[in-house]
Amino acid sequence: MDASVIVCTFNRSASLAQTLRCLAAQQVRPDLAWEVIVVDNNSADDTRSIVQAATASNPLIRYEFEAKQGLSHARNHGIEVSRGEILLFTDDDVCPEPDWVSTVLSEMERLRCDACGGYIAPIWEKTPPAWLTERFYGFLAIRMDTRGPFPITAAADAPFGANMAFRRDVFEKVGAFDTNRGRKGAELASGEDGELFERTLKAGFKVMWLPNARVHHKVEAFRVEKRYFRRWRYQTSRNLAHTRGMPGEHRLLGVPLYLARQTARAAWNWLTAKFTAPADEAFHREIILFHFLGTLRGLYDNHLRETDQ
Repeated sequence: MDASVIVCTFNRSASLAQTLRCLAAQQVRPDLAWEVIVVDNNSADDTRSIVQAATASNPLIRYEFEAKQGLSHARNHGIEVSRGEILLFTDDDVCPEPDWVSTVLSEMERLRCDACGGYIAPIWEKTPPAWLTERFYGFLAIRMDTRGPFPITAAADAPFGANMAFRRDVFEKVGAFDTNRGRKGAELASGEDGELFERTLKAGFKVMWLPNARVHHKVEAFRVEKRYFRRWRYQTSRNLAHTRGMPGEHRLLGVPLYLARQTARAAWNWLTAKFTAPADEAFHREIILFHFLGTLRGLYDNHLRETDQ
């Protein structure tokens, strides 16, 4: 089989139905064999019936269930049961453009690349506030870079999980998604897709940015509120500290002393910006502070686990 599209979902049956309609409308050459795998990650809503209804009208779609909570567990389940040579990933709140699958497949063949990511435009449920400038789009998995195609050589520039694809042999060499990372239920911690791209690049695989492989990502109203950004940054940084730790010999309760100083400096920078800087710059500095606070909590959690052993 040429390709498998993997969509993982958790309690989003309404938006999932729209995603499946967009996938059913894909314009793919009849000689290409492909499938859509929906991995239900323990949903409590009517996800199963939504997928079953879609399957009845489109046999390309099939339902899978993953009981272990977490996006990485669900994605790995999708990889395991998939049959395609190229695995495309998108989310349950995304609408791919009609040529998305065909563009990814043709461009990966033409460019001879092993993995790729593409353009993600927002569908705003609510008009974003003035402080939500482009510098914050990454928190919402928005990336509207029209340049390229061009090679991605650094993990910091990795594509987002709402629009990415890998050849199967990438997973065979570098492994699947890290199940210690990524969202689990209501948790917002992210970073599992970037970490996989990091391993992919270190293994010498070619990763490309495809500006013409386009999807549209629904941004729900609660995601344009500051508390969402604070939670995302705090939980993601805490999760990163859990999995990677931080170097440093001189510690207090598991926290390197230099990190405590950096956190104090970040707090001061935020306080001064709050009264002197434009709204987006002040909030940017607040988010930096939440990164440090999440990191401190993650390292302290590690310390508690180590002392309990």
